[in-house]
Amino acid sequence: MAKLKTIYVCQNCGHTSSNWIGQCTSCGNWNSMVEDVISTSSSKSSTVKKPRSSTQGLVKLSEVLSAPPKRLDSGVGEFDRVLGGGFVSGQVVLLAGEPGIGKSTLLTEISKNLGDKKVLYVCGEESVEQTKLRALRMGYTAHNLLVFPETNVDQITAEIESDNAIELVIVDSIQTLYSDDLTGNIGSLVQVRGCTQLLTDTAKRTNTPIVLVGHVTKQGVVAGPKVLEHIVDTVLYLEGDNQHLFRILRTTKNRFGPVSEVGIFEMVEKGMREVQNPSELFLEQRLSSSPGSCVTVVMEGFRPLLFEIQALTTKTSFGYPRRTASGFSSNRLQVLIAILEKRARINLSNHDVYVSVAGGFKVKEYASDLAVCLAIASSIKDLPLKESTVAFGECGLSGEVRKVTSIERRSQEAERLGFSNVISPQSTKKLLEAINKAF
Repeated sequence: MAKLKTIYVCQNCGHTSSNWIGQCTSCGNWNSMVEDVISTSSSKSSTVKKPRSSTQGLVKLSEVLSAPPKRLDSGVGEFDRVLGGGFVSGQVVLLAGEPGIGKSTLLTEISKNLGDKKVLYVCGEESVEQTKLRALRMGYTAHNLLVFPETNVDQITAEIESDNAIELVIVDSIQTLYSDDLTGNIGSLVQVRGCTQLLTDTAKRTNTPIVLVGHVTKQGVVAGPKVLEHIVDTVLYLEGDNQHLFRILRTTKNRFGPVSEVGIFEMVEKGMREVQNPSELFLEQRLSSSPGSCVTVVMEGFRPLLFEIQALTTKTSFGYPRRTASGFSSNRLQVLIAILEKRARINLSNHDVYVSVAGGFKVKEYASDLAVCLAIASSIKDLPLKESTVAFGECGLSGEVRKVTSIERRSQEAERLGFSNVISPQSTKKLLEAINKAF
């Protein structure tokens, strides 16, 4: 007879433990262990699973006919770019993001752009009236949207299988669903994982794409174990700053497309607006001939984007100078300041240094090192860089400017936007050469 056993699973890495521990021994995260219930058996024969029978038998992969998957155009170009061309039949997409970032708004925008294609919207968090108010705010009549206020996953799967005309299913959110056949409370590890598996099986049987909305924990991961990301076909993250209107949609897993594309959106009064040319939008408020400002080119997937790096240096009022970064790694900033002092002979020991990425975005690529150094040098010298200057390259500890990926694509995008003075690892080899060329 099957017995239930309680274990604890890390939400970040999936590590299991028989007892609750404050810190995961695998990934080192604190307070990430959550309770899970598994089924065990006292009899040895019941633990052995029978092999699943196959109607096809062994198949040579060379004899399998390959054809591009049939896709459903969402009507939102930036969203289709991230997916790889649109929804694939039977695809299960997990859309995650912080509360209030715009997940429901984005999915409502997709439903609006699908035209006459029937969409089933399972609203487990909001009422039907709240969903209607959001649609009216976006100017959406919702003539093709079927709202289903249900949290029982068995009834949801039955509704999907009974209507062959449904083109897309949206579940908002997966943490609100439950099944009577599963143990645990609503939103628990067992319920979230089991409901996701049931919806995935339904999507494969009916060839209906399903979008699951997932919450993000304080650690920045999808609520639930990593196994949740293994079940679905595509994992999308909607990122951004609540104090700014821009949103970045990126993918960390995609079985039907690239995993390095990003989509840029802007939150407006009537919903999500696509940003066709984000580089121009990010630089439109930039002040020309301003000290402490340098433009860099960052690769977001296969797309080169131009960002403005701003730096400010002031005389420190205390014995220990401050180094503060917004949108940039503070540890990396400390390294770059040490390189400037040692290799470029720029004294920053008695100056506070503040570095910020304009627009509220976060830049993690080392290709922005050179632009940060030039912005700091421009601020300490109180001299603006030459007109139409853009810089990118990794700065080494010896003062060299190291090569980065996609140099040609970065240079072409910069020149297309009118930046003629491109400082890159191809045009300079050392940091001192780059500083002399920039002024």
